[in-house]
Amino acid sequence: MNPYVLSTLLFGLGLGTTITFASSHWLLAWMGLEMNTLAIIPIMAQHHHPRAVEATTKYFLTQATAAAMLLFASTTNAWLTGQWDIQQMTHPFPSTIIILALALKIGLAPVHSWLPEVLQGFDLTTGLLLSTWQKLAPFALLLQMQPAEPTLLIILGLSSTLIGGWGGLNQTQLRKVLAYSSIAHLGWMILILQFSPTLTLLALLTYLIMTSSTFLTFKLNKSTNINSLSISWTKSPALTCLTPLILLSLGGLPPLTGFMPKWLILQELTKQELPCTATLAALTALLSLYFYLRLSYAMTLTMAPNNLMGTTPWRLYHTQLTLPLAISTVLTLLLLPLTPLMLALLSS
Repeated sequence: MNPYVLSTLLFGLGLGTTITFASSHWLLAWMGLEMNTLAIIPIMAQHHHPRAVEATTKYFLTQATAAAMLLFASTTNAWLTGQWDIQQMTHPFPSTIIILALALKIGLAPVHSWLPEVLQGFDLTTGLLLSTWQKLAPFALLLQMQPAEPTLLIILGLSSTLIGGWGGLNQTQLRKVLAYSSIAHLGWMILILQFSPTLTLLALLTYLIMTSSTFLTFKLNKSTNINSLSISWTKSPALTCLTPLILLSLGGLPPLTGFMPKWLILQELTKQELPCTATLAALTALLSLYFYLRLSYAMTLTMAPNNLMGTTPWRLYHTQLTLPLAISTVLTLLLLPLTPLMLALLSS
């Protein structure tokens, strides 16, 4: 793609998200989301591969449906209550439709089925963009709203953690595994949204860091399925040692960064006298942990058939930029001791 065109599209992507962040009016927020969608579609279809074009079409139809629902609900809210303010959603009907529209936009269960199929059609760079940046604008709206239906958020959260764990068990394609991982993590964020928005922000921040680290690792190794993980030691031995720790951090094992949001969310749910919800969420995390362990096993404990040329790739010079990977990997592994500082920064 022409660098000038790419720069314009990335600027439009950033501008759309920023407009949604800054808006307190539903119409302006909707315009920001539409700019965001229209800017990312050419980036998704840039390789002109049939699978990429198919995935882009699916993504466009899904986002268009969610945007139409959002516009319908905000117009209905203005008709019923006489206001367009995002923070003044008092009527349960438009509030419920908007939550479902935003759930469809980010890929929460039970409206999640587009996400694994769409993510599988893109390369890892576009997949990273879809899994991280595209979640920010809808979450900004969810954080501003005062949900009128608290039970709906708990149902969405629990079903997402369950389906995110269950769906990833039988996958061999890494992008589909990461899509189900994304669904499960989003479920944890939605679960705690109404009780502690600060913890939702913390979970979103750690999710962005850990997912970026995982995508960049697979991109450096050019791995797209589980079988290709077993030869990654020939390309970067040091990274092969660190990748299981990154995956276990995604699974939420202490003393890694991923343990922090799960620990605090379970504590807050128990404080809110929801022990059954907390127990179910903790049990569904075990499903996700299984497929992260499966990837770790394939990467470090499985030896591919060796040949004379098998050990040479790690000596070759990498042309890819590795600084973002280095920073995100360090943050993925070592942020747990800074939990009080992060909570203080996010709640201020």
